[in-house]
Amino acid sequence: MAKVFVGLSGGVDSAVSAALLKDKGHDVVGAFIKIWQPEFIECTWAADRLDAMRVAAALGIPFREVDLSEEYKKEVVEEMVADYARGVTPNPDVLCNSRIKFGHFAEWAKANGADLIATGHYARIRHNDLRSRYELLRGKDANKDQSYFLYRLEQEDLSHTLFPVGELSKPEVRSLAKRYGLPNAEKPDSQGLCFVGDVSMKDFLARYIPLARGPVFDMKGAVIGEHDGAALYTIGQRHGFQVTGDDNVPRYVVSLDIHTNTVVVSPMKEDAMRRMLAARDIHWIQSVELPLSCTAQVRYRGDAKACTVSATGDSLVVEFAEQGIASGGQSVVFYKGEQCLGGATVD
Repeated sequence: MAKVFVGLSGGVDSAVSAALLKDKGHDVVGAFIKIWQPEFIECTWAADRLDAMRVAAALGIPFREVDLSEEYKKEVVEEMVADYARGVTPNPDVLCNSRIKFGHFAEWAKANGADLIATGHYARIRHNDLRSRYELLRGKDANKDQSYFLYRLEQEDLSHTLFPVGELSKPEVRSLAKRYGLPNAEKPDSQGLCFVGDVSMKDFLARYIPLARGPVFDMKGAVIGEHDGAALYTIGQRHGFQVTGDDNVPRYVVSLDIHTNTVVVSPMKEDAMRRMLAARDIHWIQSVELPLSCTAQVRYRGDAKACTVSATGDSLVVEFAEQGIASGGQSVVFYKGEQCLGGATVD
């Protein structure tokens, strides 16, 4: 059996992953990844590390820790802040997976004797013998599927990775955690970005980006309210700004301009929608022929909608069968059925 380093986050999914692998006879090592957290936020990683240590003790497996805080700060947090400052909506979870968990952590694990790494992601890996390639599939639990965040993985990553809970539903994972007697069986799922904690994104970004109140315009160019800083908003957002004499009619962000610090809104959701988008920073897990008919997802847990993907220079043009909302910086991820083909960054 293989020596597997399991990324123990302190949560139940990675804990059950370690338990399942041990049950199968693997030589399992529990590894906690320490990430960066700003000084002005109450420490949360220490509590997660303690939970991870308790899981390792309960399973009787070795516990290791790797400090990737500097790498995380530089390659995830700083890039995220830079994107917000440019007026686009970043996807830090995609960066964390490709650069930290399946980048620096995987390299560290290999250097310390690991044959494979494993995480608690709800996704699946399948080897296609006919094509001699690995395929990334959606997790069996449609409500928890995390393949959207994994589209930048390489064949090398997939060949050395295990997703033990990918075939399970969340209730099944909870049930197994109790059966194994894991100390975190009832621990709630984490919400949002782990390094932000209980601080709002507005308060976090205010430490790094100059934010100033500015005007909210309607579609005709009339000032109808104020916002807290254009960098805080994303296309389709319907809250976080004030409208004078608000009539309780929902309004959606249609466009924003960082340089003029202005936001335009409309009561018509359709005004924030588009049927066609351009995308860059393309990564394909599988080789594809363009133009390609498939489905695409532009938000985690968003609907996968039918589309046609074609190439133009170094970019992609994605045309959907129906209108939807997509903001620059977000990930557009492509699927054929349950298989994740790859993805790109929305322009």
